[in-house]
Order: sequence, then structure tokens, then C-alpha cells
Amino acid sequence: MSDRRRRIALLALLGVALAGAPAPSRAQTVDAAPPVAAAADPYAGLTSPHFEAIAAAVGRLGTEGAPQAQAVLRALSAHHLFVAEDGGLYVREGESWTDARTGAPVTSAPAGVRAVRENNRVRGALAQAMAGQALLAGDAAARRDAAARLADHPDPAMLPVVDRALATPHEAGLEAPLRRARAAMLLSPGAPATGEQAQSAAVRVLRDAGGLDARAVLARFAADETAPAEARQAAQSAIVTIDRRIRLWSLAQQVFYGLSLGSVLLLAAMGLAITFGVMGIINMAHGELVMLGAYTTYLTQKTLMAVAPGLAAFSLPLAVPAAFLVCGAAGMLIERGLIRFLYGRPLETLLATWGLSLVLQQAVRSLFGPTNVAVATPGWLAGSFQLGGLTVTLDRFAIMLFAGAVMGAVFLVLRRTALGLQMRAVTQNRRMAALMGIRTARVDALTFGLGSGVAGLAGVAVSQIDNVSPNLGQGYIIDSFLVVVFGGVGNLWGTLAAAMTLGVGGKALEPLVGAVSGKILLLVLVILFIQRHPRGMFPLRGRGVES
Repeated sequence: MSDRRRRIALLALLGVALAGAPAPSRAQTVDAAPPVAAAADPYAGLTSPHFEAIAAAVGRLGTEGAPQAQAVLRALSAHHLFVAEDGGLYVREGESWTDARTGAPVTSAPAGVRAVRENNRVRGALAQAMAGQALLAGDAAARRDAAARLADHPDPAMLPVVDRALATPHEAGLEAPLRRARAAMLLSPGAPATGEQAQSAAVRVLRDAGGLDARAVLARFAADETAPAEARQAAQSAIVTIDRRIRLWSLAQQVFYGLSLGSVLLLAAMGLAITFGVMGIINMAHGELVMLGAYTTYLTQKTLMAVAPGLAAFSLPLAVPAAFLVCGAAGMLIERGLIRFLYGRPLETLLATWGLSLVLQQAVRSLFGPTNVAVATPGWLAGSFQLGGLTVTLDRFAIMLFAGAVMGAVFLVLRRTALGLQMRAVTQNRRMAALMGIRTARVDALTFGLGSGVAGLAGVAVSQIDNVSPNLGQGYIIDSFLVVVFGGVGNLWGTLAAAMTLGVGGKALEPLVGAVSGKILLLVLVILFIQRHPRGMFPLRGRGVES
């Protein structure tokens, strides 16, 4: 009984205490709840120590077109955005501070500032947000780049930005990337619910656009079991179409690489075709003449940068005549000082020119050192451009044009000049040409000089795609002889056909059997062809040649 009275008394005391406690005021209740202003503050997440909250805040700012949001994103990208200990958000520019929320300047530096935290997730969200801002407020080039980025990295949260950009007047070139970006966002996880018709239309847009990024979006959508069956089937069909298109463009890319390689082989072998065809000289030092042309390019560029830096961008065009003259003079000197004593003795000529190649390598190694020298690519040759799904690099495209121009110039010399007429006469029948009064010794010297000058032009081109070192020529001498023999000795059309055949064939075999095995297989095929056609694809005709 006493225990019962004790419990009743305790409950009574507790009731009195609760009744006497002051009730929380309205102000206290409001302070305990999350502030409404803070919940509506789009910048609040940037002050959080958590990366997820920061990335979410960055994403929300990316959908706003307000100038202040753009300024905050730019400050974050430049690492100029800071959080104070009182929760304020500030932008620092040098020694001055501004309030990030209002853009108003701050008279004194805030206390206890720290940089807004970043990781890969935040940086990815920032890149997306910056693209969204550029899409709404950038210039034409920035808008196209932003649309392309949003299409390649679709984020459904940016869908309102893309819809806003589509609804506002924009240039014609922006319509396609915007449509592609919108389609990719509609088919990405987390996209707002849309009808099957809209999803099928998005699939068609990505199918027409093509590319690996569009294929990835379609593959992810096709694997989503919650998506409508008809739309998923359309996505699978679109993947098949894109795969077929990618294979075709990949084949076109290999053909381009093969043509660029063939152009390099054409330049390297053209001079050899002239000397070997007219004089019958097996010049093992031909690769070193290519190397001399590359070093002439290096010296021309270095001299211009020291004497006339304003002309440095034109060093490559100026190196073309310099390399031709230097290597042409070196070739005539080699012919007059060495080769003319060895006519009719092919084995001795081969050994002598091989020894000369070693001498030239060591001379260049002593002058410039054994390491590579840097030959800069001019700015107007850097970069690439897209031709559908084909990536065309400017340096290789320029080499292809340069090879065509050099071959055209050589044809003009051979067909439209007295020297060319004499060269063709000596090639077809040396004895008859001599009996007709042609000074064959002079023709030999000029021919060797012309072939060596063309080798120097090859060195100018090779300096843009290969390492310039004393051993540069060794990588081209074997291929040059292979091109000349395969195409037909002394026939430039045969040299062109052989260079392009070997270039495209080699690049076609690389994905199948590898680079080394492909080169071996190509060599075996050429040997088998020469066994059936010893004089190559385009043999020369003439009494002297026939005999």
C-alpha cells in the first residue's frame, strides 16, 4: 500500500513540474525548424563538407541562367570559391573578396575561410554545369561545344536547359547536337517519364547520329527491363546499324592511314626510282639523304627562330627548297667523287654506298649528337578535322598533298624539259643516247642530283611524323627499294602504285595479324609477285631495257 502511495506522489510531482515548465515560444519553434530561406538557397550545398551535396548544388546552379550562378561556377572552376566559418560563400580575386550570393564586394576578408571541396564527382558535375551555362549564355562556338559535351555525357538533370535552348532562337548548326543531347538524356537512367513514342523518336535520333557515345546510351537503354519492349527492340536494331557504320568508318580510317603511309613511301622511293632506273645504281646511302633533308629542316627552323622569329611559322615551306638544294648538291658530289668510278660493278657500288651511309650517320652523330632533335610542327599543321566518322590529321593530309605536288613536278621535269628527254633516252638505251650526242656522264650527275634532291624533300615530310635522328634513314631504305622493284624500275607510275599498294595493304593487315607479322606477310606476297613478274607491275619498254 505504501508503494502505491509513493508512485502516486511521484506522478503528481512530475505533473506539477511539467505544468510549471515554460512553453516554447513561437520564435523558439521557428528557430528549431530548418530555415525556409536556407532550404531555398541554391548556394547552400556548396558550403557542405559532403561531396554529394556540393555536386548536387553545382548541378542545380547549372540549370539556372542567372548571371550570378555563372560567376559562382566560374569561380569554382578557377578554385576561387571559399566558405567562411559562418557559412558565408565568397569569391576571391587577388586581394579582394565578394559575396558569392549577391556579387557585392566585402570590405574586410572573411574569417576562417576554406576552399570549396572538390573531387572527381564534383568536377564532373561542374563540367556539365558549365556546359549548361554556356549553352544558355555563350557565343556560337561555345554553344556548339557545350551541346556536343551534353550529348556525349548526358545528364537528365540538364534536360530543362536543353529544352530552353531549343525553345529560344539559335543558329542552324546547333539544332542537331541539341536534338542528340535531348535524345540521350531521355534514354538515360533517371530521365523523367515519357511515352513510348517519345523514346522511340529519341532512339531514331541517336541511330542517325551514330558514334560510340550514342551506342553506349542505346545499349544501356536496351538492357533496361523496365523500358517499353518496342522501344528496346528499336534500340537493339539501332545498335546493329551503328555497329555496321562504325566498321565502315574504321575501314575508311585504315585506308586514310594507308594512303598517308604510302605518300611517305612514295616520297622516299621517288628519288631512288630516278637514280636506280636511269643509272642502275644500288644506292644504299639513299636513306641518309632523307636524313640530311630532315636535319636541313631542323637547321632552317632553328636559324629562323634565332634570326627572324616572326618567320618561324613559315620554316617548313622555306625548308623545302633548302633541303632540295642541300641534298641535290650532296648527291652530285657523291656521284662525281665516288659512284662514277664504279659504273658496271654493282657489288662494289653496293658496298661503297653502304659504307658511305655509315660515314654520313657518324658525321651527323658527331655534329648534332646521337639523340633526337626536335622539329616543331607549325601551328597551321597541328590538329585535325572530322569528315563524317573519319578523323583527318592535318600533318598527314598535308604530306599526301605534298607527295602529289612533288610527283607532279618530277613528271614535268621528265616530260617537258630537255634534261627529262635526255634522262628518258639514257634510261631506255644508254649506248644509243651516247651515239646521238647526249653527254651521258653529265646526265648521270644531274639525275643523281635530282634523285637526291627528291630524297631531301622526303626528309622534310618525314621530320613532321618521325623522330629526327642519325638513324632515320635506316627505317626507309628497305621499303624504298621494295617499292621501286615492286612497281617497276624507273617507272614513276609504278612507284606510285607500289607505294599506295604497300601502304594500304600494310595498314589493312595490321588489325588482322599485327604490325610485324603484317609486314612479313606483305613482303612474302611481294616476293611471290616478283617471281611471276620480275620487272614489276609497270616495266619500262625499250631496246636497251629489253636487252
